[in-house]
Amino acid sequence: MRCPNCKGKDIGKIGTNQYYCWNCFIELSIKDDRFCLHQVEPDGSLSSLDDLFEEEERKIME
Repeated sequence: MRCPNCKGKDIGKIGTNQYYCWNCFIELSIKDDRFCLHQVEPDGSLSSLDDLFEEEERKIME
């Protein structure tokens, strides 16, 4: 699995269908074989980054 943002493989599992990219520091979740990407804000909330990526870029590639 590769991060759709930085294309890195340094991804750790943090929950059920939830992952964290240690290269670019974004949180990833999986829904319908697509990544949902979020930026972790200083207060711990999440901001969606999905609008920055095309559907094909968010497709999970093993």
